[in-house]
Amino acid sequence: MKSPISIRKGSVAACFIDLQEEHRKDSRYLVEGFGEVLRNVQRLQATARIHGVPLYHWAYVVDVTSSRPFHPIEANGKSAFSDKDDPLTAICAEVGPQGGEKTIIKSQASAFGPGSMAAELRAQGIEWLVVAGVWTEACIDATVKDAVTLGFRVLLVKDACGSGSAAMHQTGILNLANRLYGGAVTNTESARRLMAGESVEVWQVEGAAPLRFTFENAAELYASL
Repeated sequence: MKSPISIRKGSVAACFIDLQEEHRKDSRYLVEGFGEVLRNVQRLQATARIHGVPLYHWAYVVDVTSSRPFHPIEANGKSAFSDKDDPLTAICAEVGPQGGEKTIIKSQASAFGPGSMAAELRAQGIEWLVVAGVWTEACIDATVKDAVTLGFRVLLVKDACGSGSAAMHQTGILNLANRLYGGAVTNTESARRLMAGESVEVWQVEGAAPLRFTFENAAELYASL
């Protein structure tokens, strides 16, 4: 259901996940609508900087010599994606860190793996995390679920996330929405208003898995969030 919320100043941080060049230049790893995702991320970042919301950037970089078992490796011995020697693992310049903003390199899906930022965020009094990035059903999913488990409230910005197809993205958002306890799903404009201190109506989960979507109605339910 939708209800109004506000976020107390100083209690929110903005988290940008895996917004790397490979998602618009590597034919194996393209994100559908990535240009629009980047434009929405730029708007979120501009608002965060204006209102003193701390920004954090993550990039997925794989070293196959220390990767998880069963990690996909190409014939040349490199990772099938995000290889440490691939220049396309660079964060896209237009959404990259500015003015000393922190960049964290990760080697697994979740931003909250070993040596995570959770303790640093708590020490700053952060309660809410504005989350945007790619891929929705993979690294965004893992990050959001870990953040909730760690006790953070997640503001999931649906149109500032993306995946390999609209179907993958939309069902990824719906699956997260069903279990986004303590958090909310919204769009870029509403997230900007919340970071600016306004009260905004957002979608919040009630009960257990209320969005029983089908192939036929998934897009409609996604649009309603």
